[in-house]
Amino acid sequence: MTHTPKSSPPPPGPALPVLPAVPAQAAPPTRPTGNAPAPPSPPTGPRRTAFAEGLDQLRSAATTEPGRLRIIGALLALLVIAFGSVTAWQMTDRAAAADDVLTRSQPLSSDAADIYRSLADANTAASSGFLAGGQEPAATRDRYERDIRTAAEKLVNAAANAEPNSPSTATIAELNRLLPEYKGLVERARTYNRQGFPVGGAYLRYANEKMQEQMLPAAEDLYKKENQRLGADYAAATPYPWAAIALGVAALAALAWAQHRNYQRTNRVLNHGLVAATATATVVLLWLVVGHTVARAGLNDSFDHGVRSLKVLHDARIASLKARGNENLTLVARGAETKKVGEKTYDAYDYDFGEDIKALATHLAAAEKLADDTSGERPVSAATGNMRVWKKRHAAARQQDEYGNYQQALKRVIGDKDTTGECFDSVDENLRTALAHEETEFKRAAGDGRDALTGMPAGVAVLAVLGAAGAVLGIGRRLSEYR
Repeated sequence: MTHTPKSSPPPPGPALPVLPAVPAQAAPPTRPTGNAPAPPSPPTGPRRTAFAEGLDQLRSAATTEPGRLRIIGALLALLVIAFGSVTAWQMTDRAAAADDVLTRSQPLSSDAADIYRSLADANTAASSGFLAGGQEPAATRDRYERDIRTAAEKLVNAAANAEPNSPSTATIAELNRLLPEYKGLVERARTYNRQGFPVGGAYLRYANEKMQEQMLPAAEDLYKKENQRLGADYAAATPYPWAAIALGVAALAALAWAQHRNYQRTNRVLNHGLVAATATATVVLLWLVVGHTVARAGLNDSFDHGVRSLKVLHDARIASLKARGNENLTLVARGAETKKVGEKTYDAYDYDFGEDIKALATHLAAAEKLADDTSGERPVSAATGNMRVWKKRHAAARQQDEYGNYQQALKRVIGDKDTTGECFDSVDENLRTALAHEETEFKRAAGDGRDALTGMPAGVAVLAVLGAAGAVLGIGRRLSEYR
């Protein structure tokens, strides 16, 4: 007989852990088949740019005092560096323009005036030699050759310093073309004059026409262009550097605010780094304002008492040369050239002489007003007196010529004593003396103006770097207190 065994109790000891029931798992998703659409992907936000993230970081940094200090230090250093950079840039431009005024523009303007003067004086010497007859005086011949040589040398110098493809270059090329043609006409006039042929006078008048209508207007145009260039250099050298001054004031205001803020938060009066930055910025600003003011005063003085006087004296000398040339040609032409003004007919060269003398008187009066010392006024006053005597002697010579006394008229113009030629030479010599004096005055004043800017760009750059370093170190000292 079989019996079912009875269960016995479990053996003593810890009970076995009971595992929790595992819930039923959902079936894995089936892969879509056929044309069934894929499930949508979870939505994502727009991608942030590096700039936006940087702004967020800056905003979060600004909520703490160390972050604020870092921002303030960076801005102060940037402002001081910007102040120094703009100052160095503007003063470099002004120093270069001031140097151009002294060593380039004004000398070229004087060279252009010398070209005009040399050409006009050569024309005068050629007519004086022609009036002397077949035996031209050696001094007159040498003067003509010297003037032609001076004009050629000055043209070479002007060509070397002119801007490529500029209007001045074209004018210089035209003068270089015309100068040999003029010399050829003068030589023909001399040749026929030595042989006693009247056609020599026609060649001389033709040479004078080329000089008066082509060469001298071209030389005057070159003179005006160089004066415009000189004016442009003055305009570049003298304006106040307002951008640099504004940045300097802004930098000082920012540094003062930073120190006041530091005092309010720490009750400390001084921060050595910020004080050093403020001191360097103050030195730069004072150097900028005072240095440029001194330079501007020197350059303005060089213009008012140098360039203006030089221009008027050059114009006066040119007028005297033209007057002398027309006076000689009056005797060469002997009434062959006439000019009708209104209802009256005049000898063309004598009429032009009168206009040139009027221009000479006007320029001398202006030069006398501009003269600011005895050394500059004395030769101008002497030239004015010579001009008055010249007018009287010219009137006497014209009276003799109109009476038919040609030899007496010629004697009063190119004779040995009490001639109009002596008056012209005295006017020219006095004007040369006045020009030399004003040239010295210009160089002194313009040199003082240029020297006031010497070293400023480099010095300002160094001080700006030191100021920025001081601002960074000053803020860094405060940051160290938070570590």
